[in-house]
Amino acid sequence: MTKLATVLAFDLGASSGRALIGELKADGNAAAAKLKVTEIHRFPNEAVSVGGHLHWDILRLLQELKTAIRIAFQKGYEPQSFAIDTWGVDFGLLDRNGELLGNPYHYRDAQTEGIVEELNALIGQQSMYEQGGLQFMPFNTVNQLYAMIKASSPKLEAAETLLLTPDLLTYFLTGEKVCEFTMATTTGLYHPAKQEWNKQLMERLGIPDHLFLDPIHPGTVIGPLTAAVCEELEVLPIVAVAVGSHDTESAVAAVPAADGSSFAYIVCGTWSLLGTELPQPIVTMDAMLSEFSNEGGVGGTYQLLKNIMGLWILQECKREWDESGEANSFAELVVEAGQTEPFRSLIDPDAAVFYAPSGMIARIQAFCEASGQPVPTTHGEITRCVLESLALRYREALEQMEALTEHCYEGLHIVGGGIQNELLCQFTANAIGRPVSAGPVEASAIGNMLLQFVALGHCSDLQHARKLVSASFGIKRYEPSAVEQEAWHEAYVKFRKVKG
Repeated sequence: MTKLATVLAFDLGASSGRALIGELKADGNAAAAKLKVTEIHRFPNEAVSVGGHLHWDILRLLQELKTAIRIAFQKGYEPQSFAIDTWGVDFGLLDRNGELLGNPYHYRDAQTEGIVEELNALIGQQSMYEQGGLQFMPFNTVNQLYAMIKASSPKLEAAETLLLTPDLLTYFLTGEKVCEFTMATTTGLYHPAKQEWNKQLMERLGIPDHLFLDPIHPGTVIGPLTAAVCEELEVLPIVAVAVGSHDTESAVAAVPAADGSSFAYIVCGTWSLLGTELPQPIVTMDAMLSEFSNEGGVGGTYQLLKNIMGLWILQECKREWDESGEANSFAELVVEAGQTEPFRSLIDPDAAVFYAPSGMIARIQAFCEASGQPVPTTHGEITRCVLESLALRYREALEQMEALTEHCYEGLHIVGGGIQNELLCQFTANAIGRPVSAGPVEASAIGNMLLQFVALGHCSDLQHARKLVSASFGIKRYEPSAVEQEAWHEAYVKFRKVKG
């Protein structure tokens, strides 16, 4: 097959990062091109606690990116471009000389406790939602900045520029300061209706508006690696591309939806993001009360989506089991769950008690006991409790979204690492009573690559690029179990009562 293009995608999550090579190949017919994805480097992303705060080890992440670039060339790939996607909201501050002012805060840092309520009281809850379009989450950038203002942080006084995480890492490699659109919309400071930075709100809160750069859109070429980086790594000056650098938006870009069709999706991993792609944001009172966010997407779209706690809860349970010497793989946990009594115990995955790390098993058990349910004790009982609860939460969120959009979706696309949990995929199909299409696994990295191909001229637009996904990767379909529909409906009624 003829190689048409090679790109390098960095996909950084809350616990690990990966570097993947994407090779666009065709067998004599460019229209029949396929994408081959190869992971070349994986590394941990561990939070660091110091001085009473939780931080990202941003320079370690930079070093891992450099290592991956060197590996790519050593293996003979010679990518034409690279791009970075990460989690949203977090940022670094640069001084007037372009130097980083301290270690960026981790979104789970405790500095924002109580800030959501304080800002809602100061500005008004509905006004905050209309001006930012975001679900009220403690870690939103606006809350972090306001917490720093309240703490009289000297970093803000010395700061010249704010760069969100993927833009900060790109700056370290290229020397170019940019603000990518999808990341900007995760801050709560970008006005979704006016399509501009909300300088009026910044002034009200005391946030310096000069920190924020005008956003650029996915598909924009940023610039090459600096000469110093190229010399250090002994590589060619490949260019950086702005993609949907919020990993959720890159994942949505990889949803293999039919041209022009309206679709519902879940980006399933540590978090579950359930949403749909729209031409305009929805910032109504109903959307606010249903706790949906409006985040910028690729191609000038908006994602109406809801953050759901996701597989974080099960990941924490597994970590506790592993540390206690009761190690099981996720596959083994799923098998045990499948052999356990259904709907024995349910939890609200979004309850605040499940947000923090450590002690997750005890908190699940306490929730079940407090709600008058049998207390799960075995690996299988706890795993099934989490997975069934997630599937039922997906149904609830889907129904809320359908009410907001006035559209009934035929099924769900699920992408991301969570699709490897086939029991969760089947539970989801059963819970919603509609088919689930699962794949691809590496959705964020693939969406990252697709926008690079658009920027390099190998794909005309996102719809063209999405066709590569269906052509290149297996998409598994899960049909709802007809014989279990009544049981799932009864479980949904129970779930709603448990949530209160």
